[in-house]
Amino acid sequence: MLKDAPDILLTTPESLEGMLVSTRIDRPAWFGHLRVVIADELHAFATDDRGWHLRAVLRRLQQYVPNEMQRIGLSATVSNPNELLNWFAPTGGKQVVGSASVSTDADVTVDFVGSLANAATVIARLHRGSKRLVFCDSRSSAEQLTSTLRAQEVRVFLSHASLSNSERRLAETAFAEEKDCVIVATSTLELGIDVGDVDHVIQIDAPSTVSSFLQRMGRTGRRAGGRRSCLFLCTNDDSLLLAMGICRLWNEGWVEAAYPPPEPWAIMAQQAMAATLERSQWARQDLILLLAGAFPESSTRGVTDLIDHMVQLGFLMATDGVLQVGPVTEKRYGRAHYKDLLAAFSGTQLLLRRCGNVEVGFIDPMMLAGDKEVRLILLAGKSWHVIDVDWKRQTVWLEPAKEGGKARWTGTGRTFSRQIAQGIFRALQDGAGKHTVISRRAQVELEEVIETIPEAGKTAVLVSERNESSTARLWTFAGTRANRTIAKHIHSVAEVRRLDALGLDLKTPVDAKLLNADFPVSELLFSADEIKERAKPIKFAACLPDALLVEIIRMRQFEQAEAQGQKSEWSGDYWRKR
Repeated sequence: MLKDAPDILLTTPESLEGMLVSTRIDRPAWFGHLRVVIADELHAFATDDRGWHLRAVLRRLQQYVPNEMQRIGLSATVSNPNELLNWFAPTGGKQVVGSASVSTDADVTVDFVGSLANAATVIARLHRGSKRLVFCDSRSSAEQLTSTLRAQEVRVFLSHASLSNSERRLAETAFAEEKDCVIVATSTLELGIDVGDVDHVIQIDAPSTVSSFLQRMGRTGRRAGGRRSCLFLCTNDDSLLLAMGICRLWNEGWVEAAYPPPEPWAIMAQQAMAATLERSQWARQDLILLLAGAFPESSTRGVTDLIDHMVQLGFLMATDGVLQVGPVTEKRYGRAHYKDLLAAFSGTQLLLRRCGNVEVGFIDPMMLAGDKEVRLILLAGKSWHVIDVDWKRQTVWLEPAKEGGKARWTGTGRTFSRQIAQGIFRALQDGAGKHTVISRRAQVELEEVIETIPEAGKTAVLVSERNESSTARLWTFAGTRANRTIAKHIHSVAEVRRLDALGLDLKTPVDAKLLNADFPVSELLFSADEIKERAKPIKFAACLPDALLVEIIRMRQFEQAEAQGQKSEWSGDYWRKR
C-alpha cells in the first residue's frame, strides 16, 4: 500500500478519481495533510462536465482532510471570475487569480486563402527563420497541414490529443529548442504547456470562442518588448465570417463568461458509482447526502430518484439500506480496473503501433472503413499503411507509406453562442473593428459574401434561395442552440434542411407570422428514438431516467429562441421575400 504522499502533486480529475478508488493507496495518509488545491485555467474545466467532475472529486477528498481545503482558481480569460469562484468553492477558503479585462493591444490580421493547401503555401513563405505556432480546430486539418508543409520542406512538428505522449513530447521539446520551425497544434497547446518564446501565432480558420483566441494569441509577445499578434488564414466563407465576429467582440473588449453546463445528472450518476467503488458500500442515505453536498444546485428529490433508478437498473445494488456496486456497473465499466468509469468523457480510439512496440498515436475506427486490402492513413503528419488490426486488443500495426494517407476523426459539429453570432452580425454592418487589419483578399471575399445576405445583415430576414436544396433561408444571427429550438418548433410545418449559428435553410416555405411566436425550451418534446440519438454524446446516459435525460438535452442542446430581444427582429416589415 502506498502511504507517503508527495508535497506537491500535479494531477487531473481522472487521476484523482483513480487514487480515490485504488486499493493500493492509504487515502488518509495521502490526503490527510492536503491544504491547497490549485486549478489552473479554471475556465477550461468549468465549461464542460470535467468541471463538475473535479468539484465532486474534491468534495470526496474532503472526507480525508480534517481542515477545509483552500481552493485557488487561475484564469486570465473569463468575464465572471467571482461567479466562477463561488461555483468552484461553495464553502471554505477560496481565491481566484485572473482578470475580466481584455486588452486590445495586439497586431491582428484576417486573411482569406481559400484552401488548406494555400494556407500551407503562405505559412511556408511567411516569417522564415522564426518560430511559428499554427492552430487548427480539428485533428484532421492539423494532420493534413503538417503533411503538406513537410512536402514543402518546412521543418514542422505536430501536437494533438490523438498522438502518443512520446510524439507530443518530441514536438514540444523540439519547438522549444528550435530557431526556425513550425508547430501545428489543436487546442492541446492552447493551455498550460510552455513551448518557449513564440514569434508568431497563425490561426487556420477561427476558434469558436473569444477566450480561445485570446489564449492562443497570448502565446506571443512574452519576451521583453514583444507584442502579441495573430494572423487568421481563412479557408472558406464560414470561417471568414467567424473570424470577423471573433475579432469584432475582441475589439469591443468582450470575452465569454464561464458557466458550468446545466443539469449535471450524468456526472452525479458517475459519482454514485465511483464513490461506492471507493468505499465498497454506502448507507443509502449517506450516499444521497454526499451527492447532494457535491451538487447543491440539484434537488435532493432528484438525487433520490436517480439513486432509486440506478438500483432498479442494476448499476447499484441495495441490501437492507446499504448500497454496493451493481452487476451492470461491473459488466459495463469493470474492464481495466474501471478505467472508463473514472473519466467524465469517453472516446472510441485504437492504439497504434509500428516497428514493434513504438507507439504512434490513436485513430478513430472509422478511418479503417473502406478497401480492406489497401488502407492508407495519415497520423503524426506521415502516411502509413495498415498491415494488421487486432480488434480484441484494440491495436493497429502500421508500416510507413510514401504518400496518400488520409486523416479522419468522427465528432460533433461545433456549437456557436448567440454572442458570437451577434458579433458576426455587427461585423457585417461595420467591420471587425479598428484593432484588426483585413487583407485585400479577405475584403473582396467578404464583399461577395455580404451580397448573398439581404440588407447586408442589417436585419433578420427570410429570403428565397436559387439552389434546389432549399427554397428559403431564415437569417436569425441567434446562435446554434437557439436555431435548434426554432427548427424543433417549426418542423411540423417547415422542413429544415440545415442550420448553423446564423440561420436555417428551409426546404419548404413558412408563414412569417408563425415566427413571431415564442419558442420556449420547456415545451420541446422528443420521441424515444430522438432521445436515444441526442443522448449519444452524454456519457453515463444509460444510468439516467428519461425525465432527467430530457432535461439535460433541453438545457444543453437548445436555448430560448425568444431571448434578448430577438423576437422584435423577426416581425413586421423585416420579413421579405423575393
